[in-house]
Amino acid sequence: MGLKWNPFSKSKKPKEPLPLEQYEAADQKKIAGLVNKQEAKLLIIAGTGFLLDSYDLFIINLVSPVISYLYWGGLEGHEDYPSGIRGLVNAATNIGNIMGQLIFGFLGDFFGRQFVYGKEMMVVIIATILLISLPDRLPTPLDKAMWLFTFRVVLGIGIGGDYPMSASITSEQSMINRRGTLLAWIFSNQGWGTLAGCIATLIILACYSTSLDKHGDYHKLDGVWRIQFGIALFPAFLVLIPRLRMQESKQFKDSKNVHALNEEENNSQIDDIKKDPETYTPMDPAQHSDPGKLTEKTSGSVQVEPHDASSVTSKDLSSGKTEQKQEVKTGSTFVAYFSEWRHMKLLLGSAISWFLLDIAFYGVNLNQSVLLDEMGFNSGRNQYKKLQRNAIGNLIISIAGYVPGYWASVFLIEKLGRKWIQMQGFAVCSLLFAVLAGKWNTISTAGRFVCVALAQFFFNFGPNTTSFVYPAEVFPSRVRGFSHGICAACGKAGAILSGLLFNKLTEVIGFANVLWIFFGCMVFGMIFSLLLPETAGRDADLVDRLEITALQQGKHSIIDRTEKWAWWKHGF
Repeated sequence: MGLKWNPFSKSKKPKEPLPLEQYEAADQKKIAGLVNKQEAKLLIIAGTGFLLDSYDLFIINLVSPVISYLYWGGLEGHEDYPSGIRGLVNAATNIGNIMGQLIFGFLGDFFGRQFVYGKEMMVVIIATILLISLPDRLPTPLDKAMWLFTFRVVLGIGIGGDYPMSASITSEQSMINRRGTLLAWIFSNQGWGTLAGCIATLIILACYSTSLDKHGDYHKLDGVWRIQFGIALFPAFLVLIPRLRMQESKQFKDSKNVHALNEEENNSQIDDIKKDPETYTPMDPAQHSDPGKLTEKTSGSVQVEPHDASSVTSKDLSSGKTEQKQEVKTGSTFVAYFSEWRHMKLLLGSAISWFLLDIAFYGVNLNQSVLLDEMGFNSGRNQYKKLQRNAIGNLIISIAGYVPGYWASVFLIEKLGRKWIQMQGFAVCSLLFAVLAGKWNTISTAGRFVCVALAQFFFNFGPNTTSFVYPAEVFPSRVRGFSHGICAACGKAGAILSGLLFNKLTEVIGFANVLWIFFGCMVFGMIFSLLLPETAGRDADLVDRLEITALQQGKHSIIDRTEKWAWWKHGF
């Protein structure tokens, strides 16, 4: 068969049948003119999970001052929370994230989304219950810190599992022209999760105002941090059952089946030739015993014809040519897929840009309380007022930059494209970090506040959103879960690095020089993003099948590199 349509072209593609689930989704009426019933279900089930994930990840930023005062000498007037221990506890969830993203990503590709989805939420629920059950009888602050560290690692495993699973399921159950919007919309719940953490902390502190502010009974802070963590149980229980009942997507089934079919047919033909190479007669495709196996139609509606065995001879067997053909046809495993540079560069571009982003992103967000303190914002006549102002400062930054950035991505991702949003986000954040680093000692508190809020906006109207979207769109379904898990795990490696070293580096080289490191990460993130293609309107499963068909025909690429702006559309 010929390559009938270039999936990268903006010209109209042939009208092919859609899979049933997408056809039904396209035919549904939209709720309030925004989303149809199927999309609303995805947004609630996956989106609520991400709200919970964000709440659990970033609430530590608001809990840390409470832990510091309660367990590290604040009650005795000599507060001393070691930077190394603080960094370890802050990074704990991200350490667990790496394990969860890799484990659940692999299991999701191997056993299927339906088998795995919901199990990660069980881990989150169990870990949260154990976390807030910290025994008062533990004798030392270090023992208490290690309890928090241990169960926040377990919590992180569950949260990490949500990244590849929710991203893959959303990508596979969305219309292509709405896919980016839905992925960004679901990921934007991270903004609401962070905002919820700020609001919840203010409400909890208000409930304890009499004991803390008027009576100065700061032992009551023990209840404050447990409630801060425990609130996350409500959304976890809310989405647990719907996730366990989520059905497998047809796109994932087709992606697995078409490669299993190709491998089975090729192995059968090779075995027949090896048995009797002189008398073997290839079957005429027109006389194929199972017409249903002649072509496979999937969500991309691309016909993939079985390998023409007439091209395989006894001479090919002796010369090893069939081994090359076999490798092309059976390259359905993760290792075989990424053994090709054109696929590996996509993994490198996605993973490294996410790694570099999270060094700066989590460096700011996990330590925003430290940042506000450096700005002089966390002042107050007593500890209660300091905690209150810290929560208010985080709330203002969330409202001013964090949440609006996500929603700018939601509304513009299909218009501007993923690559443009990622590149401009890295560029603007690098500029803002350069200003903050160069003028930290002279710029006013208000100026620092504005720069940090703008950086939060362009993080989220930029690479923080697109680094999540890219792995969900650029890889085919058969390797999507594990690939997304690897990319997300690389991001969390950057977050861990930042969480462990931020406080120590601030003490050693100064806050301004740490910001210069963030500037460098943004610049290099922009460079590695050039490896990535524009994925708006791109069907990775279709591209995957076209590449296989092209290789069968002796062609090594389906991309026209002479096309104008090819370096931008398809990546370097």
